[in-house]
Order: sequence, then structure tokens, then C-alpha cells
Amino acid sequence: MQRYFVEPANWQDNRITLSGQDAHHIIRVMRMKTGDTIICVHPDGHAARCEIDELAPDHVAVCVVDKVDMNTEMPVSVTIAQGLPKGDKLEWIVQKGTELGATAFAPFQAARSVVKWDEKKKDKKRQRLEKIAKEAAEQSSRLIIPAIEDVQSFQMLLDSSDTYKHKLFAYEEAAKGLKAEPLRSVFQHISPSDNVLVVIGPEGGFSESEADALQNAGFAPIRLGPRILRTETAPLYMLASLSYHFEE
Repeated sequence: MQRYFVEPANWQDNRITLSGQDAHHIIRVMRMKTGDTIICVHPDGHAARCEIDELAPDHVAVCVVDKVDMNTEMPVSVTIAQGLPKGDKLEWIVQKGTELGATAFAPFQAARSVVKWDEKKKDKKRQRLEKIAKEAAEQSSRLIIPAIEDVQSFQMLLDSSDTYKHKLFAYEEAAKGLKAEPLRSVFQHISPSDNVLVVIGPEGGFSESEADALQNAGFAPIRLGPRILRTETAPLYMLASLSYHFEE
């Protein structure tokens, strides 16, 4: 059953109105008819099964049939702070990370980031990532759309990290034998409802000064197995491990 996130203003008692791209998708792509059912999700995290009762050129109106009582969110809140990677890797990370349960994505400019976001295009790129997150959340039956934060500097990332209970960074040197706490031990200190910030470096990893700064700021280096992972693989490994530990 197709799932759509609908803004609060479009919920009027038991009647919901969908417009824009969602209406286009229902009418033109899915070719739905009156009487067909969809799932509508409110930004506060509750979902409802709805029946289409009006198809107009610019909107679709549905009536709530019943509530959907199914929680698909990870018990812990996980923000992936991603050093800007090359090409379209960030889009891949947002899409797959959303499917795996991330709560938010915080891209940052790392010392070894090859790419730099053009200030004139950053809003457009963020909107693109938000669209990818929304579609991935709908596809994977999420109850929230992960937040996409503005690209920030490494120092800004450190300065804003105190709001997290657990602060971790995937350090490639740990895979080479540097002493770091294994994930199974890290997870024993995390409880459901905790918020976790996981920092992933770009291609080339963290510089030595960045690794030192992270540890001085209270981040714990973690080991994501004995192999060196690509920058787009590391966050997915972490999210999958958290899901296995807390959900399976």
C-alpha cells in the first residue's frame, strides 16, 4: 500500500488532502481510482489507512478509515554526520541510511573532502536530499522523514555535539589494530530512546588532527570490523549493526 507523508495543515478531522508531487504520483503514476486505499503519515509519527474519495487535477482527497498501529522506527535516535564524499555518494547514503533507520544526516566539510558545496547551489542540493529521504521513508514504511541538516564545518560539528548522549566516530586506524572499543561493547552502554551521533570521514578518512579533536571533544573511536570500508559503506554498516542489536 502506497505511503505518503502529509503536512499537518492538510489534516482536517478525518479528511486529508494531498497535493503537489504526491497528488501527481497518485493520479498519474499509480493511476489510482476513488475507493483505493493509501497510508497517510502525520509529521508527529502517527499513520492512518485512508480511502480516496476525490480525484481532482491538482489534489487528492481521502477519508481516514482507521489508524495504523505499527512502529517501524529504530529504538535509538541516530544521526549520521558524513564527511562530504565525491559524486552522488551522499545521495546513496541518505537513501539507504533512511531505509536502515537513521533519524538525521549532518554533512560536514572534512579536511580530506575533495568536493566542496557551492554556496549558491547548497539549498537546491539540500532540497534534493530531502526529496530522496522522503521517498525512501515512504518506501520503507517509516513514520518520520530523517532531517537533512545544512553542510557545516568540522568545528561546527564539534561545537554542536554536546546535545548527544553518545558520540562515536568510525576510525579506519581502528581496523588496522589501533585500540578501540568493539561495537558490541559500545552498544551495551546505549539504551532505547538514547540519541547517538556517528561521525564518518570522507574518502581518505580523518586527518590526524581531526581524530585528535574528536577524541578531545568526547567522541569514542569505534571499529567497524577488521576491513577498511568505503565512506558510503561505513554508515550503513553502523546502522545495520544498531538495527540488529536493538530490533532483532
